[in-house]
Amino acid sequence: MCASPDFGSSHMSQPASKSAPSSAGQIGLAAAVSIGIGGMVGAGIFSILGVVAEAAGNAMWLAFAIGGMVALLSTYSYAKLGSTFPSAGGAVNFLVQSFGDGVFAGGLNLFMWVGYIISLALYATAFGSYAATFITDTPSGLLLKSLAIGSVVLVTVVNAFGAKIMGQGETVIVAIKVAILVMFSATGLWFVKPDNLSPELWPGAQSILFGAGVLFIGYEGFGLITNAAGDMRDPRTMLPRSLYIAVVLVIALYLAVSITVTGNLSSAEIERAKDYALAEAAKPFLGELGFRLIAIAALFSTASAINATLFGSANVCYMIARDGELPIALARTEWRQATGGLFFTAALVVVVMLCFDLSGIAMMGSAAFLLIYAAVNAGHLRVLKQTGANAVIVWLSLLTCLGMFAILSVYTYEQQPAAIVALVGLAVASFLVEWAYRRWTGRTIKAIS
Repeated sequence: MCASPDFGSSHMSQPASKSAPSSAGQIGLAAAVSIGIGGMVGAGIFSILGVVAEAAGNAMWLAFAIGGMVALLSTYSYAKLGSTFPSAGGAVNFLVQSFGDGVFAGGLNLFMWVGYIISLALYATAFGSYAATFITDTPSGLLLKSLAIGSVVLVTVVNAFGAKIMGQGETVIVAIKVAILVMFSATGLWFVKPDNLSPELWPGAQSILFGAGVLFIGYEGFGLITNAAGDMRDPRTMLPRSLYIAVVLVIALYLAVSITVTGNLSSAEIERAKDYALAEAAKPFLGELGFRLIAIAALFSTASAINATLFGSANVCYMIARDGELPIALARTEWRQATGGLFFTAALVVVVMLCFDLSGIAMMGSAAFLLIYAAVNAGHLRVLKQTGANAVIVWLSLLTCLGMFAILSVYTYEQQPAAIVALVGLAVASFLVEWAYRRWTGRTIKAIS
């Protein structure tokens, strides 16, 4: 089905059903690390901080550390799988290699695409929240939804005329937003109020774990590096190295950002500005200028994330439909360069935004990716002889993903029951649609060797 191999917030991948163009050796270590950092340090960090703080309070930095450890364990699996099965397919190919061509692998791939639809909704909702700060201090729900939907419509139109122009600026935007976050942290750490970080104010362990589950969507982008394995000079060496470097650097950056936020704002202040907490945290030491600087960075980041992910997912849908693996209507050009797949993807994003708020979308997105990562780890156990991985570490990675998913599901059910019901419904629908479409067309998925 319309499965996307790890679209990140800032980069696009090749379709799973096609091998990457022959360009082996074009990607070096620095470029590979940049791909991973760009995929993780995307729009998510600008939108999820307030939601995480709502759960973990002033122990938010500890939640980021726990989430980082869960991601680091899965990094091991991705490193072993990616170096054994290097291709542009990434997780899509891992699932097919592990479970074979069947409804299970196909359904998981479709559910992965659903996860990125949810990510798009998160990015657009964050764009609306930050854009509203330039209009009023007390935005209405209608204004927030209108700005969010407007961002999706605008980027859809841009894609219809050709997203190449915006795509060329993605690398620059990634560099700018990472530089701003580093500057924000490096400056803000000097102004931290130690009392705000006191362990006496920490919530219970359960709340910290809830926060770690919610923020996982901020780490999931490291899988992008595996999509570039086929273009590396020596993927068996370079892929694991670039994965670990990227994840460790992002964990350090997230810890610095979260300590800066909770060290400069009280829990009540973060709660009041939870939809734009990062910008609000810049006020105590950079004033209104700092607030505007972070808000502008968030707008650039979320806009580029919407552009890259929307274009990438629509492009994959187009290619698969063109090859007869999806209804041909999704490959038909409807207006300018816009295909049915582009409009369909954009419409689904709008539906998710209309149905859920920022917190609900973040919870759904993180839960979806925890399930996908758990599935990749479970599949890895079936091909251990080929990868040579340590079974204990893979099992630990699988169990931590499942444990974090269970914890997040409980929290989501308590806070946003409709979100967890919708996620379960989407998961079931993914497998049902995959089964029905296979029965209808006799389609298969080809593993990429």
